[in-house]
Amino acid sequence: MTGSPTAPQVPDRLTAPAVLEHFTTRFGAGVTAARVQERREGAKKNPNYNLWMDLDRPLLKDAIRELQTLGPVHLSVISGTDMGETIRLIYTLSLYYGVRHGEYTVNFAVSLPKNDLTIPTISDLIPGAVFTEREKQEMLGITVTGIPDNRGLFLPDDFPKGVYPWRKDETGIPDSMVKNLWEVRRPKGRPAPAVTVAEGKGECAISEKEIVEPAEKPKAAPKKPAGKEAEGAGRTASPPAAKEKDSPGKPAAPPAAGKEVPAPPAPVKKEEVKKE
Repeated sequence: MTGSPTAPQVPDRLTAPAVLEHFTTRFGAGVTAARVQERREGAKKNPNYNLWMDLDRPLLKDAIRELQTLGPVHLSVISGTDMGETIRLIYTLSLYYGVRHGEYTVNFAVSLPKNDLTIPTISDLIPGAVFTEREKQEMLGITVTGIPDNRGLFLPDDFPKGVYPWRKDETGIPDSMVKNLWEVRRPKGRPAPAVTVAEGKGECAISEKEIVEPAEKPKAAPKKPAGKEAEGAGRTASPPAAKEKDSPGKPAAPPAAGKEVPAPPAPVKKEEVKKE
């Protein structure tokens, strides 16, 4: 018998503040900032916890290894921002991944000075991290040391070297590369598609080959009567049958043609009625 996969069981699951205390005790001054954010969402107001920790760069991989010892861990994304003097990377992970109403979002933040934009890969700990690491290399100009795949991810091969779209300094997108889409015209050397004006259709008509005349609509079938109307459909209406006795005060209906009319009974005289 097979069923749906069960959520992982974590008997010794720590509370969110206890997880934060675990790291501040384990790494001491290497955790330069730490806080817990609690949110309650949904009709039942189940708590949702976000843990934020700023780490010294050399402690990044050790912190991820330590997190994996506490329970199932999943990497969501590595985000990056140009802060001016530094590039700030945030590693967003889920602790107790798959535990219903029990996951914690853990954010490890590392700041890289722009004169040394290197960070070790974590793909040996979480293999799927290589894709988001490749993105940060081409978008922010950092160097991920030990990355198993050093190719770009989104930018084309002919994209200018040394230009990083997410940077806010002189290495970011220059004004010469910014184009207003409403001002951009057809590139040189690319012929415009041929347009044939259809006869009698005006200047803005499309090609005659592209004109498709609408098909003639089929005539709608007569609606079938429903209920009592269906019972009498197709029959000729006949006059109502005459009543056996006419109502008092109303003249009798004339007899139908060709039929013999019986004579009315003779009136009974009063004197002929015998009293007993």
